[in-house]
Amino acid sequence: MPAVNPSFEPESTASESEAGLFVLIACAGVGSRALQAGAPALPKQYQRLCGQTLLAHTLQVFDALDDLIGAVAVVVAPDDPYIDDLGLPAAVQVLRCGGASRADSVRQGLEHWRQTPGGPRASDWVLVHDAARCLLLPEQVRALAARCRQDAVGGLLALPLPDTLKSEAGGRVAQTIERADKWLAQTPQMFRLGALEQAIVQAQAQGLQITDEASAMEACGHRPLLVAGSAHNFKITYPSDFALAQAVLQARGQFTEEDRP
Repeated sequence: MPAVNPSFEPESTASESEAGLFVLIACAGVGSRALQAGAPALPKQYQRLCGQTLLAHTLQVFDALDDLIGAVAVVVAPDDPYIDDLGLPAAVQVLRCGGASRADSVRQGLEHWRQTPGGPRASDWVLVHDAARCLLLPEQVRALAARCRQDAVGGLLALPLPDTLKSEAGGRVAQTIERADKWLAQTPQMFRLGALEQAIVQAQAQGLQITDEASAMEACGHRPLLVAGSAHNFKITYPSDFALAQAVLQARGQFTEEDRP
């Protein structure tokens, strides 16, 4: 564990009544593992599910939280050819500054947004969410925000590991790993914007692999709060995940035109 840099302490200069809550949606990846046979070769966030793109489903969650959320921004690749055709709500800001990795996209998105007139401040809270987690529910966001606003560091939605965990060597089981204290990280992940941006910068400067926002905060010596999420808040990663996500949406009363009774 790298030594803690005191300059990376979570910023708390603004009172909680003044600190805003913003949403940054990571939407710059391709998601090649999720391509379905016979489907258009679109990035997974633009694939359609129950009549809408994954991104549209995700944005609807935060649209239902306008009393809680200050603003929403979507980080896409600079040459993204799809985002302008989606007819996004005018309130959703598109940041064309995505990078080669998830960490690059989030870092560059935070920096760009913070420097935008009217954008969030370093002392504001930011919820970073993956566009491919389109089954998130508004009440889960509210629960995360309520817990994290009372915490000095912030935290993330996560799920206690339900299955037996194995390590692998050469295609065979090497070891069964104790699962009692293991959690599956989800998004949103909620931290102070300035602290998170600087944590990613520092971790990348040290050559560390940053797989989510919490790992960047951990690399600076912080211990993010774990807030119980839901198994339904999974990230669409493989072709079979689309069928599962469609079943969940249909159970919630969302249908494609073909499925509508």
